[in-house]
Amino acid sequence: MSSTTTEAELVDLAIRSLNLQRTRTFDDVTVELAQRCATAQGSRTVVSALVVGLRDATAGAWQRGWQPSDLHRMAVRRLTTDEQALVLDAMSDELDRYAPATVDPVFMAQLHALGGGVWWPRPQTWLDAHRQRGADWLSLIARALTAMHLLQWVPAIERLTSAPGAYRPSAADAAKASASGQPVDVDSRILERVRLLLAKAESTGFAAEAETFTAGAQALMARHSIDAALVAESEEGGAVDGGPQGRRIGIDTPYDGPKATLLTAVASANRCRMVWTRELGFGTVVGFESDLGAVELLFTSLLVQANTAMMAEGSRADHRGRSRTRAFRSSFLTAYAHRIGERLALVAAAEMESAVTEASTRGQELVPLMAARTERVEHTVSEWFPTLTRRRAQAVRDAEGWHVGRAAADRARLDGTASHESVGRRRTG
Repeated sequence: MSSTTTEAELVDLAIRSLNLQRTRTFDDVTVELAQRCATAQGSRTVVSALVVGLRDATAGAWQRGWQPSDLHRMAVRRLTTDEQALVLDAMSDELDRYAPATVDPVFMAQLHALGGGVWWPRPQTWLDAHRQRGADWLSLIARALTAMHLLQWVPAIERLTSAPGAYRPSAADAAKASASGQPVDVDSRILERVRLLLAKAESTGFAAEAETFTAGAQALMARHSIDAALVAESEEGGAVDGGPQGRRIGIDTPYDGPKATLLTAVASANRCRMVWTRELGFGTVVGFESDLGAVELLFTSLLVQANTAMMAEGSRADHRGRSRTRAFRSSFLTAYAHRIGERLALVAAAEMESAVTEASTRGQELVPLMAARTERVEHTVSEWFPTLTRRRAQAVRDAEGWHVGRAAADRARLDGTASHESVGRRRTG
């Protein structure tokens, strides 16, 4: 490095050093950049190079199919808490550059759910704002470069929606928004009713009463899916349903295989398909919007319940005293997933049978309609994942774990919320 090396060239050198795992070179570059921040002009030049680099890296990630939740999930898996905050600010800064009408609402909804958004004064950059909050230049620069490296590193994945700047509202989006104002968020209202029913199920001390509330919640979700399909069909030949969409849901280690099996079971029962991208730690659920929220709600709740029940079983050892806890837990979760899938399928089938008669009285044929929607989901999966391969399920190696897991699934609430005691435990131990 020499004094004639530009700040942008130093940033590129730092990123290459991270790619090649050359820690000493990376440290030398961050020190050089920090030293240049000793003057006002130098700090402006360094910050400008970092901001531009982070904007370009974030925009590149959008183009490769990533959304805010996806990038944040990857940051949580690979970066420190301070570096995760910079990734969130980089996304907020980059999205703020576009006209709101050209950004898919999914992006902004995910960003806000993560707590993102522009919090710094507009004339100022967000890196300068972090500096004023007390971050030293050396640490701030190192974190910014590490965040940039992650954003540049993420590979191309399936694009579920238009990248920011390229979004144009579809006919379905326009149809949803009434001329009088904001559209009614039916899905949120239904899911809130589900949560209320399940809160009652969790608070009662009577098993029969809890089962009544739980069955009502699951039936409500199934009926909402059916009603949404009927409404979409009746409105100008289905112009308002928007077609199948995708939602990525994190699947963490350990026991990611059985967890993926559980997500597959929940998705299938709700007329969706799940494609697991194991190396990146998520599953893509493809289905109609009215079903995707229920899938995520159910999966999150059931996984927490499974974890709670599994941990309560404690560790296991064979007759020689050797640990078989991992095999027990893997078998437990696999059995739990299979049994949950059976239970959900039964509830969905019962609700479908009940709805067929009601639909026929209105002159609507429900069975071919739902079959057509399933076909559209399958077609979308084929388009998004043209080279999809099937993986064989992991073998069950612990009979006790299998039987205990099925028993736990029989006790599980088919809800969308976890018990109050287990809300904080999200990962399987």
